[in-house]
Amino acid sequence: MNAVIKPNGELTLRTLAMPGDANAAGDIFGGWVMAQMDLSCGIRAAERARGRVVTAAVKEMAFALPVKIGDTLCIYTDIVSVGRTSMTLKVEAWAQRYLSHVMEKVTDAIFVMVALDGSGKPTPVPAE
Repeated sequence: MNAVIKPNGELTLRTLAMPGDANAAGDIFGGWVMAQMDLSCGIRAAERARGRVVTAAVKEMAFALPVKIGDTLCIYTDIVSVGRTSMTLKVEAWAQRYLSHVMEKVTDAIFVMVALDGSGKPTPVPAE
C-alpha cells in the first residue's frame, strides 16, 4: 500500500500559474516558484516577528516536478527555529494540478529570514 504524502507546515500562499510565468513548453519558471516561496516566508516571518523581515539565505533547492500553466501553486511554511534576530523556515511548494484534486510536491527549501528595526538594522525577534 502506498503512503499518502501530505504537505508539512501551514498553508501560507495559493496562487495560479499563468501563461506569463511559463516558458514556450508551458513549464512555469523555477524563479517564479522560488519568488512565491520567498513571498510566503516574508508573510509568515513578518507575522512571527511582528515587523519587517528580509530574506538572508536560501539553502539548496531542487525541483522534483514541473509546475504547469493552470496549476495552483500552494506554498506551506513551517518555522523550525527562532534565533535572536533570525528565523529558519522549512518551505514546501506543491502543485494542485489543473482542474483536479491531485497535489504533487514540486520542491522544498530552507529559508533564513532576519527581523529588522525601523532603520533597517537586525532586531531581536519577540518572544511568542
